[in-house]
Amino acid sequence: MAGGALSLKVKSTGLSGQNRNAKNAKDRPLQRGANATVRKWPLSGSGDWRQNIWGSRLEGMTRTIEDLIPDYLRGLPVYVPGKPIEEVERELKIHAVKLASNENPLGPSPKGIAAAKAVLADSNRYPDGGTHALREALAERHGVSPDEIFIGLGSSELIDLAARVLLRAGLQGLTSEGTYAPFSVAIRASGAELVLAQQREFAFDLRGMAKAITPTTGVIYLANPNNPTGSAFGREEFYECLAAVPDGVLVVLDEAYIHYALSMGLRDSVEAYRKRKNLLILRTFSKVYGLAGLRIGYAIGRPELLSAMNKLRTPFNTSGVAQAAALAALDDKEHVTRCIDTNAAERERLSDGLAKLGFQPVPSEANFVFIVVGPEAKALSDDLLQMGVIVRPLGWMGFPEAIRISVGTAEENDKCLSAMTQVISRRAGKSELAAR
Repeated sequence: MAGGALSLKVKSTGLSGQNRNAKNAKDRPLQRGANATVRKWPLSGSGDWRQNIWGSRLEGMTRTIEDLIPDYLRGLPVYVPGKPIEEVERELKIHAVKLASNENPLGPSPKGIAAAKAVLADSNRYPDGGTHALREALAERHGVSPDEIFIGLGSSELIDLAARVLLRAGLQGLTSEGTYAPFSVAIRASGAELVLAQQREFAFDLRGMAKAITPTTGVIYLANPNNPTGSAFGREEFYECLAAVPDGVLVVLDEAYIHYALSMGLRDSVEAYRKRKNLLILRTFSKVYGLAGLRIGYAIGRPELLSAMNKLRTPFNTSGVAQAAALAALDDKEHVTRCIDTNAAERERLSDGLAKLGFQPVPSEANFVFIVVGPEAKALSDDLLQMGVIVRPLGWMGFPEAIRISVGTAEENDKCLSAMTQVISRRAGKSELAAR
């Protein structure tokens, strides 16, 4: 070889180039590199290559791809998202308000928007796969180390990863009836047995859940405040429950709505985490920070557990845009305070308005209101939809006679109460809704 040129010597076979290539393709394996061999399969179409080449006997196999799906996955429910506002407006040709998905009606943090725009031009680059800047900021805020912070796709990915790491066939996952559906899905998708404790007055019965723990319990899922009922448990009740949980059982505490729970101390769960090794706390940027569309959240947990979860997450699970927006939104105290104060005032006004219409809203610590309306809950929701108000019927979450209404802006809540008044007036004396 001279001057960097590569010299190849081809031995003549007496065949033309075209015929020689045909003979090579027919009679010889195709060479790839020094050691690799790629075989050209004969196109018999009969499946005989299995038997002819390796002596295998697969021609009688009748299994389908669907047969490979485990039984415990076949019956899993599909998550039902709220109806998109664009779809409603297109179908009905009216202006609609969406009060179905517990979104922040005031929008994202302005600082988060600016940060997202600033890095958007770099979207041709992969994001920081280790989410170092965001983890360090969150670690400093909560008084833990960056190794105790895990960044994921909202709370949803974190819920799933905890089950995938710790549960399997032969173990049990425990949660409550009437809570966030992905808890149950994560348990069942792991192959473990799902155990549901009963609720008490639309709230977690923590004592009942503690009594339901068995030697095969691996993970317990709690939501505080609870979705979809909006109820919350306090510090003493939570600490009493933790004391009854063995060290070998993980407690996953989903605090997606914790910022709206004004009656609760936000540091309580982190203080409990410092004392207990079996607590995993979940937070999200989807609610008070208004970044639901960017899908980013985080967990606070022991490094050993987070390391195992990290092995199962997809590479680059959160975008650079989401990371930048979340990091900036953390420091936007003015926006967070405005969102919390607005939600508190409008939640009270919405609850009072529903009470004047004859309903009994469950006291809420979140950014939504839960009400039981009777057997016609779905029909009532459909009537509201026709009037441009999208609310959430809860049959799929175990409450076929209830609906959940997200707290919107003052104008959105006014439209909801006005539409509800008209629907009830039309239905008065015609159904059980009048006797709620």
